[in-house]
Amino acid sequence: MSTLPTLGRLASLPALEHPELLAPPVLAALRSWEHGAELAVVEIDPEVADTAAMSAAYDLGMDTGANCVVVGGKRDGEERVAACLVRADRRADVNTVVKRALDVRKCSFLPMDRAVEESGMEYGGITPVGLPASWRLLVDPHVLDVDVAVIGSGVRRSKLLLPGRLAAALPGAEVVEGLAG
Repeated sequence: MSTLPTLGRLASLPALEHPELLAPPVLAALRSWEHGAELAVVEIDPEVADTAAMSAAYDLGMDTGANCVVVGGKRDGEERVAACLVRADRRADVNTVVKRALDVRKCSFLPMDRAVEESGMEYGGITPVGLPASWRLLVDPHVLDVDVAVIGSGVRRSKLLLPGRLAAALPGAEVVEGLAG
């Protein structure tokens, strides 16, 4: 790794050297991913972990964040779950694009308690790194254009800094045109 990504006034640390700032599935995924050492972690106040509050507290533009939302639907009795990674200044098109990608009749956000339990991550910290293998990962192409994207770390008290170009290289990532509007 050459240099850690940096962003604004967030003090970045090598993510792999700070397991205390990561949820266990996130740490395991970073350790096994060829690009894991390229990510940085930043400690934040957990009270401002939500995107808008964090952006205001740390003087970041909304276009630097990338949110991960978990959705699901059924087709012929089979449940299909996906995490969608979209820039924070955009919204996932759940009712059209995600529904079509999952090939389900109706698509909705996974209940919070279920998303937390199945991901092994905290609410407000769910990230595309270390998701359950059965979940698909849909990535909006606009995320790839972000120099350094602020994403969850699996816990509310920190965030990962991900070079946007690497979002497409996340294990299982599928770049979906029009995912976010």
